[in-house]
Amino acid sequence: MKWLSKSYVWVTMAFLYAPIAVLIVFSFNQSKSRGAWTGFTWNWYRRLFTNEVIINSLINTLIIAVISSIIATVIGTLAAIGIVNMKRWQRSLIMNITYMPVINPEIIIGVSLMLLFVWVKSIGLQIEFGFVTLILAHVTFNIPYVILNVMPKLRQMDMYVYEAAQDLGCSPSQAFFKVVIPEILPGILSGFLMAFTYSLDDFIISYFVAGATSQTLPITIFAMTRRKVSPEINALSAIIFMVVLTVLLLVNLHDTRIERENQRGRRGMGI
Repeated sequence: MKWLSKSYVWVTMAFLYAPIAVLIVFSFNQSKSRGAWTGFTWNWYRRLFTNEVIINSLINTLIIAVISSIIATVIGTLAAIGIVNMKRWQRSLIMNITYMPVINPEIIIGVSLMLLFVWVKSIGLQIEFGFVTLILAHVTFNIPYVILNVMPKLRQMDMYVYEAAQDLGCSPSQAFFKVVIPEILPGILSGFLMAFTYSLDDFIISYFVAGATSQTLPITIFAMTRRKVSPEINALSAIIFMVVLTVLLLVNLHDTRIERENQRGRRGMGI
């Protein structure tokens, strides 16, 4: 039955990635047709880099994604460390609350954040819909994903190592940065990448909290689809996909290399 299991895997992969493959292929199509191949061209990639609306939206999206992911990673990592050290019932309660933004429909989060910002503005705080509200919203929905990525690494970690570092002369802060952070770093990186990806991809929440002067790329693409999707969007999507794929491959290769080094270290110690 090996052939059946292999066939199932290949069919699943084809189902998942065939649309992306079609998108990439048609980003090189000479005509704007989405159903007929008329010849190879780099024209849409050249036009993409001269389209100010798309480029400005892309830059805005990347800036928001980077800033919000960094903030969410810091807050989420510290929150995960605090949750691990709670009592069991407290930890269970907080984790259930943490899961709520993940399973909640995005439209509810988007509307609730919009109403929150409107209320904050009504009580006299100067907050305009735009760059700041987008970052605050993205930080809000990214924190749970960071927590859920860091928590398993904290559970796997031997806390006696942290105490041993203090016994050997490290201060609590030194032991934290030299022992705890390296141990949970894979979880932190995974949380950051997931937060960055969700921030880059988000449309619904961003749509409710964005201002007229600060548009993200998904909102710009949505506005363009009301008329007709330009092949420039195919070119941009192909570039983003290849960049994300490259980053994921590099991270996986890095994790694999570290795991091999750890295995060699254990063998050398006779474990």
